[in-house]
Amino acid sequence: MTMPAEFHDIAKRVNNWGRWGAEDEIGTLNLVTDEVVRAAAAEIRSGRRIPLALPLKEDGVQAGMIPGRINPLHTMVQINQELFGPGTVACSDDAVTMGLQAATHWDALTHVSHSGRIYNGRPASTITAHGRAEFSGIDKAGHIVSRGVLLDVARAKGLDRLPGGHAVTPEDLAEAEEFGGVTVRAGDIVLVRTGQIQVYLAGDKYGYGFPSPGLSVRTPEWFHARDVAAVANDTLTFEIFPPEIENLWLPVHALDLVEMGMHQGQNWNLEKLSTACAEEGRYAFLLSAMPEPFVGAVGTPVAPVAVL
Repeated sequence: MTMPAEFHDIAKRVNNWGRWGAEDEIGTLNLVTDEVVRAAAAEIRSGRRIPLALPLKEDGVQAGMIPGRINPLHTMVQINQELFGPGTVACSDDAVTMGLQAATHWDALTHVSHSGRIYNGRPASTITAHGRAEFSGIDKAGHIVSRGVLLDVARAKGLDRLPGGHAVTPEDLAEAEEFGGVTVRAGDIVLVRTGQIQVYLAGDKYGYGFPSPGLSVRTPEWFHARDVAAVANDTLTFEIFPPEIENLWLPVHALDLVEMGMHQGQNWNLEKLSTACAEEGRYAFLLSAMPEPFVGAVGTPVAPVAVL
């Protein structure tokens, strides 16, 4: 299906190709400057640390919708083995086979393409089976540490969880910003809470994925106008699913990753953070969300921590 005119109009308004030079591979992460990180560190007051990752386990969030994206298969490869002879120190080792985006993760800018292009106008053909992502692999992101802002859309509306058909709009984001008494700044990492992950935590992985609230195709312009560095949320698909525009699949992915060059994250557990922010009456914090540096990978597991 050819992308509709509405999509191309938004794409032109959020496009960052060439903004940081023709050789750039990290997009909006350029906005996370030393000054931004110093200011982010000043958000730490109580020292309270909130983990945001789901456990990595075989019965994880993946239900087979995306071929090959398997939940972690954890295998012991040696158990109490005396490698250097009887009576020596015994070792245990294990190995994991998994989709890099199986659970809590970052999408690299190369995770999707459209019209034969990836971020900064490079050909999608630069992603190959043996060479992987030649440009903008997740290893190029380096460190992702900045000021985090929780936009608790569900709590701002007085809800525990948004309904499955709710497309989170720019108006919803602004409402959550006002509710939290916080202003999104350039270089921030925005976390959008819908409450949807509660469905998975209650044991319904199929209901978690479909139908799901998520970001509207209108939200990339909101993030672009505020120079947001990255966005993550608590859903499987990131954007509303099924899509708000019939047969237009993953348009927000294409706008964020390809046009804007903005990394996005999914399956983040924001429930404890929502409670902590409400208890402390503040919705900004230092966020450490370091990607695992798989060379040429189009995504990576991440174990983010918010420090209040």
